[in-house]
Amino acid sequence: MGRVPTRDELRAHLVRTMIAGDVATPRQNNLLHFRRMAARNPYYLFGLDLKPTWTEREILRVMVERCGVDSDPLHLYGDDTIDPELTIDALEAMGDRIGLAARRREQVVLATGHPATLSPVYQAVAAALAERGCRVLTPAAGWTYDIDTSYGVEERRIVYAPEGVAMLEGDDGRTHHTHDSAPMETMLAELTSGSTPADGSAERERISWPDLAIADHGWAGAAGQAGIDTVGFADCNDPALFVGAEEGKIDVVVPLDDGVSPHHYAPMTAYLLDRAGLT
Repeated sequence: MGRVPTRDELRAHLVRTMIAGDVATPRQNNLLHFRRMAARNPYYLFGLDLKPTWTEREILRVMVERCGVDSDPLHLYGDDTIDPELTIDALEAMGDRIGLAARRREQVVLATGHPATLSPVYQAVAAALAERGCRVLTPAAGWTYDIDTSYGVEERRIVYAPEGVAMLEGDDGRTHHTHDSAPMETMLAELTSGSTPADGSAERERISWPDLAIADHGWAGAAGQAGIDTVGFADCNDPALFVGAEEGKIDVVVPLDDGVSPHHYAPMTAYLLDRAGLT
């Protein structure tokens, strides 16, 4: 991962690479996603069962406080912002929880809906945790389902990087971006056995339940909804995880632009692992 940057150095790097600060995500795209989440469009809920009372204005408030987007409701077009101080604060909180997992040798699950950009971060964390004796779970490998795309119906399957990071692969053999919560829900279902009586009097047996999920998008939402300690990353146009954190269903959400070149995340990864005591 290279040299660990200081907080000031990391902040400058985040701003320079547009991971935080003035980001490339259009304000109009953010507001559209806030509106669709408020309308409870499943694609924007990331598998979270959030309270039905969230309005666009309340979502904006949360995104200002937890992500650092522009607070002006009349700012309708142009670029938006992510506060780099909030990014680093959350990154440190994530590092603290990952460090606790390492000390306890917890069972962890890692997954990303942004394999093209964020997978190196997850792979580094997974490898470091495994080296400290944590069990990285890899349930439901090869599970498939169909999705509707602009090109028609396509198949997606759960695959794992060698370090144990879950992602989706398509018929073309490439990994794909996803917001879906179904893959994580399926992974968790495989880690559960038995049957639930009709009267709900008994819980299903959990064979090998994760102590911690490190994820994003629907992977994180489904884990948090299932009651698993969940830490992850989210862009300023992905309000569901931030609102989930506001409701206490997600433990830590690191705000960042999740679509920059993968190598730009290396200093952030080094900082995260150092904070976790995994360097």
